[in-house]
Amino acid sequence: MENSEPAVPVHDEVVSPVPQPEPANPGAAASQPDTTGQEANVEGASSQIEVPAKLIDQVIGQERAVEVIRKAAIQRRHVMMIGSPGTGKSMLAKAMAELLPKEELLDILVYPNSDDSNNPIIRTVAAGRGKQIVAAHKAEAKKKVQFRNTLLLVLIIGIIGYALITMQILFGILAAAFVFMALRYTTPREEVMVPKLLVSNDTKKAAPFIDATGSHAGALLGDVRHDPFQSGGLETPAHDRVEGGAIHRANGGVLFIDEINTLDPHSQQNLLTALQEGEFPITGQSERSSGAMVRTEPVPCRFVMVAAGNLDAIQGMHPALRSRIRGYGYEVYMAESMDDTPENREKYVRFIAQEVKNDGKIPHLDKSAIEEIFREARRRSNRKGHLTLKLRDMGGLIRIAGDIARQEGATLTTAAHVILAKTTARTIEDQVSDEYIRRSREYELTVIEGTRIGRVNGLAVMGTDSGSVLPIMAEVTPAQGASGSVIATGMLKEIAQESIKNVSAILKKFTGKDVKNIDIHIQFIGTYGGVEGDSASISVATAVISAIEGIPVRQDVAMTGSLSVRGDVLPVGGVTFKIEAAAKAGIKTVLIPRTNINDVMIEEKYKPLVTIIPVDTIDEVLKHALVPENMDGFLSKLKQMAVRSTSVFVETPTINKTPA
Repeated sequence: MENSEPAVPVHDEVVSPVPQPEPANPGAAASQPDTTGQEANVEGASSQIEVPAKLIDQVIGQERAVEVIRKAAIQRRHVMMIGSPGTGKSMLAKAMAELLPKEELLDILVYPNSDDSNNPIIRTVAAGRGKQIVAAHKAEAKKKVQFRNTLLLVLIIGIIGYALITMQILFGILAAAFVFMALRYTTPREEVMVPKLLVSNDTKKAAPFIDATGSHAGALLGDVRHDPFQSGGLETPAHDRVEGGAIHRANGGVLFIDEINTLDPHSQQNLLTALQEGEFPITGQSERSSGAMVRTEPVPCRFVMVAAGNLDAIQGMHPALRSRIRGYGYEVYMAESMDDTPENREKYVRFIAQEVKNDGKIPHLDKSAIEEIFREARRRSNRKGHLTLKLRDMGGLIRIAGDIARQEGATLTTAAHVILAKTTARTIEDQVSDEYIRRSREYELTVIEGTRIGRVNGLAVMGTDSGSVLPIMAEVTPAQGASGSVIATGMLKEIAQESIKNVSAILKKFTGKDVKNIDIHIQFIGTYGGVEGDSASISVATAVISAIEGIPVRQDVAMTGSLSVRGDVLPVGGVTFKIEAAAKAGIKTVLIPRTNINDVMIEEKYKPLVTIIPVDTIDEVLKHALVPENMDGFLSKLKQMAVRSTSVFVETPTINKTPA
């Protein structure tokens, strides 16, 4: 199918001759967001915004999660929150501790057991009583020790005095030393009977919140310290070596564990036991330690668990632990963006005010700075008409802008400070991307002029907010075996490998040739960290078709897009950052899926440097990227490709899926 639409530079007013409800200027959102009739309340500085007192009211954009947390707090249900870092999981967990119903908190004491020293006794008392009890026992022990020392001193003085009177001084000294040593090591040590305060809640007015993220087994479940002196009167009493774990300190409150899948299976199993029983005894976690001989009575640990993690955390969780949370609680997926509406923009302004207040050192933002934050929030959302909810990153940008303003002695943070902060607060991936682009240009790994056969400038994303140019090369050779094969190198991961398999269908559709007599070699250049995803599919197909047909590829063109076996160009992520990477490299034209056109929000400085062409099918990609000698014949072939029956496709293998 021949595409009659012209290339559209980013600064043009129109993208397509078809009327669109939104301006199709891909970069316009970066400087002129669609806010007609939707002005947020940003007339003044963020200092005019009142920050809510409760944490739950400070959360923005996570209405579903807030609703769940409110319900779970009332009913004391467990919650698992899954989502990207920085979307507010820990803040919601802290908010849940504030919302838990009021109940009497407890102090936990551990006492020595006179019948079995390796089985210390556990007692609970009202919060604040624990310190009083320990102090009373210490005072009583101190009195007994003082009385014993006084008695010993009197006895020794008596012996020495008698020796002086009888002129048997040496005998008196030996007798005094003998009595001192005998009483010293035969008299019970009063301090060993003093209980230890294991968990103290005397200063807490609300339910405790314990963050056990990254805790090892001993810190999570409690432990018993090793005692190198286990005899001769020098040993430390067993109960005094007992240390409470996070699950015990969270008794009556919230236990928060982020990256729950990083806990080893044994710790997850013990955590499940603690959840089920509401109590868990403390023992030494090291088998070779003397603490392994000690095991306390069950220690109360009735807590509400809030587990969190990224999407891959589900695979790493103990099945029984997840089943317990699902059966007695809620699961929530955290939103990564929210609609760009007046109401939500006002919430975003409140978030800015919260960050300034919590930091306590940076000046508030004026209207221009707030608008610049809006632009960056739209850009980082990767979606037209949305604001990012990765608020930790946005908070970092606000603080750096505030630091710059404070360094200049400004009373308010302005748009200029935010723009400078965006340059200063660049991610490691963005810096690495720039360095890679410079070096690839220096060593001619990235070519941006002329034409090459079998070579295409693909585009990729590094991290979450930076792009890079991904050169892809293809070569075709006679098959070495009974049938041809597609060989791809460059540390391709699972999804990328699967996308390569679709190439054979596209090749047969375009060329009409069977690929069983040839080997297709595909090389991803400079992919030291590996390649994942299918956004390079159109780049691979273009490179291979160029190699087979011997048609050169324009090197001032870069492209990104997924590809179906029918030749449709499908949407991908990170188009904004990919386009910016192409502009940095000096590439003049970028092909992207038409369905991604409204997601493009590039920075103002890149708009004059690059022209964006939206495409729907692979034949449109080939028309813009390839430079054939016989243009008429090439266009005729593209038309035939567009109408070719799907019956000519090679049969694609069936993927066996393991039932969930």
